[in-house]
Amino acid sequence: MDLFAIFGKKAEGDGGGKAKKENDLKILEIYSGMRVVVEDLEGQVLFIARLQDPQKDRAGLLQYSDTEVVRDMDLAAFQGKSPVQVLIRGYNDRKRTAVFMEGKIWPEQKHRWQVEELVVTRVENERSAPRLELDMEGIITMPDRAGEGDVSCRLLNISVGGAGICSEHRYHKGDRFLLKVKLLGDRPATTLYCEVLRVIERDPDRFEYGCQFLELTEAGLEEIAQEIEEIAAKA
Repeated sequence: MDLFAIFGKKAEGDGGGKAKKENDLKILEIYSGMRVVVEDLEGQVLFIARLQDPQKDRAGLLQYSDTEVVRDMDLAAFQGKSPVQVLIRGYNDRKRTAVFMEGKIWPEQKHRWQVEELVVTRVENERSAPRLELDMEGIITMPDRAGEGDVSCRLLNISVGGAGICSEHRYHKGDRFLLKVKLLGDRPATTLYCEVLRVIERDPDRFEYGCQFLELTEAGLEEIAQEIEEIAAKA
């Protein structure tokens, strides 16, 4: 597939129509180290990255996951080409908000990109990472509650930022636990440290929880992203 057939589509309108003052305030929502998902204008995920050194209308991207399109990309193909318009979605761990951005990207070297004309289009109090709907068995362990034992649950969805689970056991917002789940049959089970952000009581003995992953290394994020891609490809 031609990279520029995917990347080269133009936006139908000017995403930079926001007042400069408003964007200067919104740009404060992003920070160096924020994890982001980079998509083309059709919503296809291109890669997952860490935002680096954002300054007004530009920033760097340190890529740690990609798709087949990006893996097969010849950086030399960008020579003489214009920067490519993309959508960027980030999650502010500090404020627990989703940050939606637009910009034009350009590869500086392998796994490193420059973003130009960066604009924050909106900020929402919600999860930002793409979520894969699932129905898998999982085990919850409360490391700070000795003797409580393991609790079974169902993994309802997962993203690089968090997961939705269902359990008969009652937890509360702010509770932290270890979630163990086998995402792929040929891989070892994954253990994730989670914090409960949302609680939905479906029945007196059935609760759904929106959880954020904590203390994940970049290698851990990359592993989850890769497993999500493989599960989605098999669906």
